[in-house]
Amino acid sequence: MQWSLLRPVGLVPAALVLTTIAASAEGGKSAGPSEFLLVAQIVLLIAVGRGLGEIMQRIGQPSVIGELLAGILLGPSLFGWIWPEAQHAIFPKTPEQKAMIDGIAQFGILLLLLLTGMETDLKLVRKVGKAAIAISIAGILVPFACGFALGEFLPDALLPKPEQRLVASLFMGTALSISSVKIVAVVVREMNFMRRNVGQIIVATAVIDDTIGWIIIAVIFSLASQGTPDIASVAKAVLGTLAFLAVSFTIGRRLVFQLIRWTNDNLVSTAAVITVILLLMGVMALITHLIGVHTVLGAFVAGILVGESPILTRQIDERLRGLISSFFMPVFFGLAGLSADLSVLRDPNLLMLTGLLVVIASVGKFGGAFVGGTLGGLSTRESLALASGMNARGSTEVIIATIGLSIGVLSQNLFTMIVTMAIVTTMAMPPMLRGALARLPMNKEEKGRLEREEFEKRGFVANLERPLLAVDESVNATFASHVVGLIAGMRGLPITVLHIGERAREQEKTPDEEESHEAVVKKAAETVSANADSDAGSVDVVTRARRAELGETIADEARKGFDLLVVGVDKVAATKDLFDRKIEDIAAKFDGPLAIVAAKGKHLKQPMPERLNILVPVSGSGVSKRGAEVAVALTQAGSGSLRVIYVATTRDKGAQRGASRGLSQEAGILKDASDLAARYDVDITTTLRVNRAPEAAILREIDTTDVDLVVMGVDRIQADHLSFGGVADAVLRQSKVSVLLVSSGEPRQAPAENA
Repeated sequence: MQWSLLRPVGLVPAALVLTTIAASAEGGKSAGPSEFLLVAQIVLLIAVGRGLGEIMQRIGQPSVIGELLAGILLGPSLFGWIWPEAQHAIFPKTPEQKAMIDGIAQFGILLLLLLTGMETDLKLVRKVGKAAIAISIAGILVPFACGFALGEFLPDALLPKPEQRLVASLFMGTALSISSVKIVAVVVREMNFMRRNVGQIIVATAVIDDTIGWIIIAVIFSLASQGTPDIASVAKAVLGTLAFLAVSFTIGRRLVFQLIRWTNDNLVSTAAVITVILLLMGVMALITHLIGVHTVLGAFVAGILVGESPILTRQIDERLRGLISSFFMPVFFGLAGLSADLSVLRDPNLLMLTGLLVVIASVGKFGGAFVGGTLGGLSTRESLALASGMNARGSTEVIIATIGLSIGVLSQNLFTMIVTMAIVTTMAMPPMLRGALARLPMNKEEKGRLEREEFEKRGFVANLERPLLAVDESVNATFASHVVGLIAGMRGLPITVLHIGERAREQEKTPDEEESHEAVVKKAAETVSANADSDAGSVDVVTRARRAELGETIADEARKGFDLLVVGVDKVAATKDLFDRKIEDIAAKFDGPLAIVAAKGKHLKQPMPERLNILVPVSGSGVSKRGAEVAVALTQAGSGSLRVIYVATTRDKGAQRGASRGLSQEAGILKDASDLAARYDVDITTTLRVNRAPEAAILREIDTTDVDLVVMGVDRIQADHLSFGGVADAVLRQSKVSVLLVSSGEPRQAPAENA
């Protein structure tokens, strides 16, 4: 280990001494709660917790272990044993002082559950479906039975309320059956197994385990609050929980999405979306409390709904995670460590019971998950990997134990035993899972799927999240709406339609006119749904009218995080080499990828065609690949045909140096296009034209084939006016069929000889 890792830990004794001296001085001034002590406690927990967490991550362990150990070191287990006066001065047990930091920790529980929910991938659960559910049921039943049996045989001295042994046994069963989604996902992701079949099953099973566990915990909370088992109260809790989940995942999903979208698009204050997310979490936590179950269920479900929102930008996501990880996690897990007094394990009986708890928890979860994997159709190696991953309790176990301690289900000693079990199983899991995953071979089907997903990670269309459609009242606008609907329909992308025509500005449209483009987009999405096996048709469309000057309107929309602007207006080209002033103004205020639609030919009479016959020129450049991606997506969605043309010109030095070398390069470019189409099961026809000007070759291909749309990936050239180069300009002006130009974001310098 590098000595630099130990430097932060070396500062801890000095910090403790200084804090102790200051705490003693502060304690002598007032007998009431002290803000100084609160800040001192938080500073110590964050400093020591984050420092030890950093060391744990460097040696291959989850950072949460370091945060737990920080609390144990600062608590009675070590610091309180070595210097009890100092420990009591910094962390006094007076109810008023303890309530201050406990309040922060309780809110931290909700935030941790929010974060856990945001990391829960329901699409992944739906994808592996039946296998994960079957494995999860077996993986829960076996350890639950073991934990319940252990609870029934625990000595009365370990139970705070021996008369409520049933509740304690149910709690122990749940504690032993649950896994930590976060730690499982971190190790699986670290091993590059997140997209492997077995990796998806492991994470999905952990998600189901967690979800079932939180529901059970919520019901146990209701039981504990009643004091004795009451059928009426339990029925109320169970039915209330089921109703809450049903409403949340139907009406609630859409409401959360709409609320986050409205906040992102309309509020200008700093971090408005984060504020709304926190309010959603709080409201849903209060609802579950009113039902009679624990608030953690509401926070967890809120996190799932927030994580599914396509409007949650990466920046917002990182800010929220940063706040939780840097502040609330070290405080909460540090306090959990403070509550665990490991010195009690000097009692041989308690030490033996703790060892027994670790063995029962490990054998029960490992055995249950292995049996479930075998019954679910996994191989022996895959079942071993699954069982290894499921045995980590991590942060989830500590949260459950803290809840159990707070509601009086667990005694202080039993809490310490469970925290010890969580630390041991969590530290054992990463090396076990790494070893099990490293031995798993990859089959042909899995390899093909992973190659496609790796390609999509670098692609353009697959990473689109929020297209913006700017239209007027023209036929071209209707055709542009149809094109956007096809692209969005493949993945259910939310669309914002911005009316920029003069009538929109003057607010003279009728309601039917304002909804016309929305109807076109949705109809196109329904077309995709009818022709492809996808989630198309679930496209959410919002319509806005232009309220200010065009440039100001586009600039205002650009700040909302749109990653593609599609323009469909009546007039596209003006004089030679110039676009219409309206398009110039739009492009000047939008720095991201831009797509300009020009409807021609039969699309002027039929702007919503049943199929599109597309021609896409390719050159091997990044922008031409972007155009090819869009063309493939439109072909796949629109049930049409696709032709790919490559033009080798006399300006191509490779062609001049030798035909064989030149053709090898050209064949490679066409093969790349064919491979792209094959990944999406799209049939294409490839054409090679030699020794012709690119624009002439493309126009000739249009005239001699049945294509009705040309899709071109183009660079935005840095100039005094909007320009995509001579080839794109010639095709746009001279083509007899519709043209779609898909540009890059930032302008680049024009080449010396533009092709």
